[in-house]
Amino acid sequence: MLKTFSEKIVRSRIVNLILAVLLLIPAGIGYIKTKVNYDLLTYLPKDIETMTGQDILIDEFGTGGFSMYIVEGMPQKDVVSLKEKIKNVEGVKDVIWYDSALDITIPMEILPDSVYETFNSDDSTMMFILFEDSTSADLTISAVEDIRKISNEQCFLSGMSAVLVDTRDLSESEAPVYVGIAVLLSVIVLMLAMDSWLIPFIFLASIGMAIIYNLGSNIFLGQISYVTKALAAVLQLGVTMDYSIFLWHAYIARLKTTPDKEEAMCGAIEETMTSIVGSSITTIAGFIALCFMSFTLGLDLGIVMAKGVIFGVISCVTILPSMILTFDGLLRKTSHKALLPDLHRIGDHVVKHSKIYLVVMLLLLGPAIYGYTHTNVYYNLDSTLPRDLPSIIANEKLDQQFNTSATHALLISSDVPEKDIRQMSSEMKKEDGVKWVLGFNTIKGTAIPDVFIPEQLSDALISDHWQLILIGSEYQVASNEVNQQIEKLQGICKRYDDKAMLIGEAPATKDLINITATDFATVSVVSIGVIFLIIALVFRSISLPVILVAVIEFGIFINMGIPAFTGTKLPFVASIVIGTIQLGSTVDYAILLTTRYRRDRTKGIEKHKAVSDAVKASAKSILVSAMSFFAATFGVGLYSNIDMISSLCTLMARGALISMICVIFILPSILLMADGIITKTSKPQRG
Repeated sequence: MLKTFSEKIVRSRIVNLILAVLLLIPAGIGYIKTKVNYDLLTYLPKDIETMTGQDILIDEFGTGGFSMYIVEGMPQKDVVSLKEKIKNVEGVKDVIWYDSALDITIPMEILPDSVYETFNSDDSTMMFILFEDSTSADLTISAVEDIRKISNEQCFLSGMSAVLVDTRDLSESEAPVYVGIAVLLSVIVLMLAMDSWLIPFIFLASIGMAIIYNLGSNIFLGQISYVTKALAAVLQLGVTMDYSIFLWHAYIARLKTTPDKEEAMCGAIEETMTSIVGSSITTIAGFIALCFMSFTLGLDLGIVMAKGVIFGVISCVTILPSMILTFDGLLRKTSHKALLPDLHRIGDHVVKHSKIYLVVMLLLLGPAIYGYTHTNVYYNLDSTLPRDLPSIIANEKLDQQFNTSATHALLISSDVPEKDIRQMSSEMKKEDGVKWVLGFNTIKGTAIPDVFIPEQLSDALISDHWQLILIGSEYQVASNEVNQQIEKLQGICKRYDDKAMLIGEAPATKDLINITATDFATVSVVSIGVIFLIIALVFRSISLPVILVAVIEFGIFINMGIPAFTGTKLPFVASIVIGTIQLGSTVDYAILLTTRYRRDRTKGIEKHKAVSDAVKASAKSILVSAMSFFAATFGVGLYSNIDMISSLCTLMARGALISMICVIFILPSILLMADGIITKTSKPQRG
């Protein structure tokens, strides 16, 4: 069957290339039309209170997201004019300011002091903008852009929606550079590793098509996160480059004994199919493990990257052979000696010093585990964005001038009596860090008759079933202080209405912290369990899965533990997905080396020689694979101004090198030490 398949690929190579190019058209259209989601909080489970509350907010009040708008040094009449312009922006539900409670001709001082201070600070005043749709909806994003167009240098739009617009703009401007950096560094590595100046470009063209197919097929998912979009291309390039290298090496080796290039390629395709299908399974398994997260960003990234590996495999055995045969003449003319150093002696070196490497591993194990368990993570997604972004400047002004860092939204039944609402609000204001509590009844107070209150204010804050109350907090989102504050506020509001819901960025982020803690354990168990099972089936062994997984996990401990000693905080996503990605994509190195070792031991070759020959045979392939992965991710990690992207790429790049070192030096040492156990608990290696 494989022979028939390979012969068809070779015979129809021109048709294959024409079809591959034509498929880029629908893939490109799909890529352009795939929506990108910049709000990671929307990936929280839909049935938790903070998410159901968002739906109620839209259904009952016709509003979803909200922002604070600061105006500095502007006369009141101009502020009124600006407010009316903002209210007329498509996507804006309402704008709440001083004149929402009283006519502008009535002195502002008649308002309760707490309400007056909510809207004013020195020469600055603040409005609350309520949007018609959710924080990250297209209509809301468009409204943010339009509000900025009618604003001047005295105006500052804060809030999550504004942050999402800036994140989008920054991500879209950087994304093409990510690909450029990954391609450039990959070319450099391949120039050193391969024996042709042209073949790196053939590899990249083939993989590039697979990447476009993958990104284009995302249209069937409806949308993907900006994290997935930013990482997909460089990660797919890094984890599937091996397949192209395998095919090329197999083809060159067969040309030495088979002068007919078509026959040589048929044999190379058959050999490569067997190798890369087995190799890709562990990588796909690692990405599929991410789909078990209840925080569905993992599902988003897992599906896209699992697809990417599959497209990479297909491209490697269809498009790449066709390109190699088509450009065979140029490839021969541009051939050269590989520039990588000779690694032939490394096998004897590792065997000779195996005990030293085992001691080094044991010495590093304690600090690695300590670092792994003590690395700090952050959940406030805008805390590491460039400080010169308009939304970040606005958020800092909100903090400095109005002493407000987060805004919660409280939904409470509309039939809760007015006096209870005022009493509840009074209790909330006494809680540490609560700056203000703003609702219909707190704005008008008891001194202002209802007749003086504009009807639009009532419509904005009271529906048939719910009342909306906004609560300003001095504490930063995701801080311990704000999480404790949220618990106390929830306790207070539940006493007045057990159906009340506290929603907003800070409560949702608190849910995120709790959910991802469970996800971390789930993903780790699933990825280790699945990959353990795959290795057990491949080697028909009980002991080898333990050894191979333990070696890569040791590398993961080192990689994830380093930030604890450098004082680096990681984005919460990194702590969940990096271990799984590193395990799934680099355990192949260990499988490659162990396959050769087990084959030789099955033949009766003495263990020291079997281990030494296994290292000699696989070290170069492992080095090239790890360096390719490193090249695809390292530059992006250095360049990106979005720490979520930068941290993930830096960890993946470093993880590839650490896994490479562990497999070349630590794994052979363990194989030597545990050879007796391995022999007794493993069936003979086939082939």
